[in-house]
Amino acid sequence: MATPSPSPASYKEYEIRKRNPDPKSAVLLVIDMQNYFSSMAKPILHSINTTMDLCRRASIPVIFTRHCHKSPSDYGMLGEWWDNDLILDGTRKAELMPDLRRESGDLVVEKNTYSAFRGTRLEEYLVERGVTEVIVTGVMTNLCCETTAREAFVRGFRVFFSTDATATSAADLHESTL
Repeated sequence: MATPSPSPASYKEYEIRKRNPDPKSAVLLVIDMQNYFSSMAKPILHSINTTMDLCRRASIPVIFTRHCHKSPSDYGMLGEWWDNDLILDGTRKAELMPDLRRESGDLVVEKNTYSAFRGTRLEEYLVERGVTEVIVTGVMTNLCCETTAREAFVRGFRVFFSTDATATSAADLHESTL
């Protein structure tokens, strides 16, 4: 028998380490806020833009990721799992959502798997700049956000995971990841 999903207020019981990101060593990762994911991304767009504004005021850099595939040679297991229904580079679906408040200096990391670290040089970029903390926002909570957060953690970064600036296709998947 399934256990009822926790209410958002119950996340507090898991907040056992009270700490805020250090603006001197943090970056904000905005994961895959692309047209392809607009149905789940639009409801959190205001929270994403607000988080970006807060981070920028604290001098925390903002880094976007964009999931896309350039050819069948980079489909990997995702091609098999998603029956080759993938986000193809150069299409409107692959573009970042136009209502994101991007700035000219924001880095955009292109990736072709769930992790923002695998095959992207993101880790080297962060280390070169003295970054030790990442704040994870975007979509999909249970896939690209969670995979990026876990990989950041195992690579030695302190991870902060947003509850209101992440989303996925179903509430139970979102809540189970949080």
